Amino acid sequence: MDEAVGAKGPRRLFVYNGGFLRQKRLRRILQLAGYSLHLGLPRPAALNEAVVVWGNSPTAHRGRAVARGRDVPLVTVEDAFLRSLHPGRAGVPPLGLLIDHRGAHFDPAQPSDLEMLLARHPLDDTALLDRARAGIARITEAQLSKYSGFDPDRPLPEPGYVLVIDQTRGDASVTASGADRARFLEMLVFAQEEHPGARVIIKTHPETREGYRAGYFGPQDENARVTLFSDPVSPWQLLEGAVGVYTVSSQLGFEAIFAGHRPRVFGQPFYAGWGLTADEFPLARRQRRLSRAQLFAAAMILYPTWYDPHRDRLATLEEAIEALAAEARAWREDHRGWVASGMRLWKHGSLQRFFGRYRPVIFQDDPADATLPGRRRMVWASRAGEGDAETLRVEDGFLRSRGLGAALVPPLSLVCDDLGIYYDPACPSRLEHWIAARATLRPDQTIRARALIAALKADGLSKYNLGQGGAELSDLPDGKRILVPGQVEDDASIRTGAGKIRSNRALLEAVRAFNPGAVVLYKPHPDVEAGLRPGACDATGLADRVLPQADPMALLAEIDEVWTMTSLLGFEALLRDKRVVTFGAPFYAGWSLSEDLGVVPERRRARVTLEGLAHAVLIDYPRYLDPRTGLPCPVEVILERLRAGALPRGSAGLRLLSKMQGLLAGQAHLWRRR
Repeated sequence: MDEAVGAKGPRRLFVYNGGFLRQKRLRRILQLAGYSLHLGLPRPAALNEAVVVWGNSPTAHRGRAVARGRDVPLVTVEDAFLRSLHPGRAGVPPLGLLIDHRGAHFDPAQPSDLEMLLARHPLDDTALLDRARAGIARITEAQLSKYSGFDPDRPLPEPGYVLVIDQTRGDASVTASGADRARFLEMLVFAQEEHPGARVIIKTHPETREGYRAGYFGPQDENARVTLFSDPVSPWQLLEGAVGVYTVSSQLGFEAIFAGHRPRVFGQPFYAGWGLTADEFPLARRQRRLSRAQLFAAAMILYPTWYDPHRDRLATLEEAIEALAAEARAWREDHRGWVASGMRLWKHGSLQRFFGRYRPVIFQDDPADATLPGRRRMVWASRAGEGDAETLRVEDGFLRSRGLGAALVPPLSLVCDDLGIYYDPACPSRLEHWIAARATLRPDQTIRARALIAALKADGLSKYNLGQGGAELSDLPDGKRILVPGQVEDDASIRTGAGKIRSNRALLEAVRAFNPGAVVLYKPHPDVEAGLRPGACDATGLADRVLPQADPMALLAEIDEVWTMTSLLGFEALLRDKRVVTFGAPFYAGWSLSEDLGVVPERRRARVTLEGLAHAVLIDYPRYLDPRTGLPCPVEVILERLRAGALPRGSAGLRLLSKMQGLLAGQAHLWRRR
């Protein structure tokens, strides 16, 4: 919340609503904001004590009576405008609170802290307004709303309709605006009269759809032109198809402003009266004219108290958005459930944690049984067949863990591709689409990607983060140093994207032929060094130095160039401003950032900046799981966990399980040969 509003208000809050005591997240946010909750009665006229009530809840009258009787202030608390996936009545904790020392944002009877911000705050700081514009764009892009548990893939009405927004019967903002069912019916009449011939869609409130509270409209209000619409679709997509928006006081009217509408308002919500709405019942005291960015800055940046569920601290709006975006993505992809095929037994636990939070993943390898009604199918990418066009392909992400996957260390990130898979250039992948889309970045996206790159460089983070040290790097030969990263020779990226050069020996020969006078440094792949995968290579006569057990990130600081087939180390070198030459077609080739000697797909024509590539590869494409909280999270949380080092490791039980599965697979192969 803005320091100028409520910063010196009462800190000891007396409660008469059990919800403040039962709800852990609610208590924690208030505590982090500097408040302490108490039972009993405040001291008469105490300067640092107040009564706190929840909005206009059924118990709020108790607190108001005590506040009047003891002559102490009243503090009103409500959910923030980005709350959660589902309504609070579903038991989901809030992502932020609105803590108001003057009134309630939804009650026009007296100005609230939010109204004072909108009326009096300069709202002219360039950085603040840039944040507001970025916030609008990011919330729209991630399809976030107060309740974000909707499915963006659900079918929408044909565009060209008038959108009339229903609310829950007895909602505090409706009551405070003096509205009732008659007002809603009046609004419906206006919508039809002002848009003759247009279809009218009545959007049902999520709590009505879920059966928690009734709305003001019902089937009796439908006719040839008017239709109730209760499907859980994206509000932003619904607003995009509307030619007009009508509301009493719904938050959807607030969002309509940022979707480009001038909503017709039949109540007196906080967002009415600032020149951005057509008000049927204007408030005389609201005379200021604001821009969309100014309204957003006050209501979403300055006013709320946001919470970071990963770090257990207060958050910025941006941190709250990314936390909700990660959770919303996971819910939208997972809530219908998955059938998983081609997954090694030791991976089942981590896959269940990633994808089974809402419905347990069913593991089934037999294609005849791997299709279940309502569930999508996923398969480990290297085991996907040609007939798996409708199947999601899963692979390790690019910030995977602190330790090798072949050593059974659980992943912190996975990539899920509905088109192909990033390492196979034979067909488009979802990553290619993201990279092409990020040829143009908003300023906030560029800032975020640059900060991510800087953090990776400063902390020396990579895919496996082994921190090996080992080889001494201080006495490397002088000259143009070329790093040649060895690869696992049966790796899927080699089989699908390496081109003519398909072995570490052939790679070294080609590098030496192109660079006879250079210092060639050969770094074997960690899985090969560990004896877990094939690819051992005698580099005698081709490499000036072989660097076993060397930390690849420390090594990148000492070299000038990286020459590779398809190694991820090429991407990590690009992030560190090194020249990269490819012989194959890795995902980062073809976008103008590397020098490509192999055949790269013609479809990779976009000219992408380093920030655009990093955004697509590390922010847009993977899914991340916070190992500390078990929650879906943004990439920045994973960077902090990798930096701290307290991460899960492969267990003896997992190693035994993996060996057993390998043994059984071998026996099955022999049986088939018989």
